[in-house]
Amino acid sequence: MHDAGVSLLAAWESFYVIVGSSSAGLTGLMFVVVTLIPEAQSRGTIPVLGFSVFSTPTIVHFCSALLVSAILSAPWGALSQAGLAIAMTGLAGLVFVVVVAVRIRRVLSEGHYRPVLEDWLCHLLLPLAVYVALVIAGMMLRHKPTTSLFGIGAATLLLLFIGIHNAWDTVTWMAFQRSKSK
Repeated sequence: MHDAGVSLLAAWESFYVIVGSSSAGLTGLMFVVVTLIPEAQSRGTIPVLGFSVFSTPTIVHFCSALLVSAILSAPWGALSQAGLAIAMTGLAGLVFVVVVAVRIRRVLSEGHYRPVLEDWLCHLLLPLAVYVALVIAGMMLRHKPTTSLFGIGAATLLLLFIGIHNAWDTVTWMAFQRSKSK
């Protein structure tokens, strides 16, 4: 049986093509950045743990935006199925944010880097809010599809912007470390 609300997903197709394509492209660019790490580590300018704590979430957020885009572009038979997939994505993201918090705490204890407010905001607080929003919007998708789709769209776009911010932060930090070592 085909849900009447499933036709609402078609209206979001262009949005998710743009967001998903952007997320995929930016994920690829982050892989290029990561290939520069061994050179910097050989000079001792980048601590391994500190870099992975702040670069891995960037990839995860881009991939989460890509996953949400793929989920909402799939030909679902019912909004409840798509909602469950979105809620599960949000739940997985929440677990990952907890892992990031533990890793940041470890970086703090080793004294490699002292996160500033912007780091806490972009690596923990905003992602936490986004993934909570995905869980809630996913659970509400069947009963309040229009509101939920706007919530999921905003959360997905915020994941993309968080990833862009964090990628920029990583690249500029690497460039600064490189120039400092010369």
